[in-house]
Amino acid sequence: MGTGALFLAVFIACAVEAVEATTIVLAAGTARDWRSANTGLVAALVVLAAITAALGPAITALPLWALRLFVGALLLVFGLQWLRKAILRAAGHKALHDEDAIYREQLGAARAADARRTRMVPDLYGFTLSFKGVLLEGLEVVFIALTFGANQHHQIGLAALAALSAVLVVALAGVIVRAPLARVPENTMKFVVGILLTTFGTFWGAEGAGVTWPGSDAALLVIAPAVAVFALALVTAARQVPAAGSRGAAPAPVRAGEAR
Repeated sequence: MGTGALFLAVFIACAVEAVEATTIVLAAGTARDWRSANTGLVAALVVLAAITAALGPAITALPLWALRLFVGALLLVFGLQWLRKAILRAAGHKALHDEDAIYREQLGAARAADARRTRMVPDLYGFTLSFKGVLLEGLEVVFIALTFGANQHHQIGLAALAALSAVLVVALAGVIVRAPLARVPENTMKFVVGILLTTFGTFWGAEGAGVTWPGSDAALLVIAPAVAVFALALVTAARQVPAAGSRGAAPAPVRAGEAR
């Protein structure tokens, strides 16, 4: 896989996580207290930096075949989960991911929560909400950057740059508009990310098991379209099946914090 493809794959995957983390921080700052929300954001980033510093050398020390087998299996687990939910959303069996709705729900919950002041932050709830949101979404960003970078001939630096670029672009957009990034085609991005994770999981997992792909990295240009065509075929087939427990009723809206 070329450096451009690696950068783009990591950027898209990390941008999805950054949109969700930004939505949570915006809700915490708007409804509660910006100082507390920003302190939670910074604290989460410090924890993520420590985790990255600890995991980075450990991952690069593994033999490449073992790393690809292990990471390939993990990517398949995550990728197939993302792809399954993306197929259900596209077929109308699951509500589309709506950042506006999630933002409103987070905002309402934050406003209803009791205020609690501590020595370090004016509002403990706002701090905790921001910290947990950034930490959970950030862990996925770290995982994506480390696994993609380590598997592609240890190009962790390039993968980290792509991840950081995605986070900065989304964060800057959030600061400018001070609103959830609802116009970002997140459902489409999740579909693409599911395809990418499934493709690379299949490719690297097979390589770790000793498979030699015809054309080496060029095999990705066949695997990815094949996964995409199969996923789209499943969408078409699923659209012919009525939603369980309903007759044409719209799917329930996605709730804040719901798994992808």
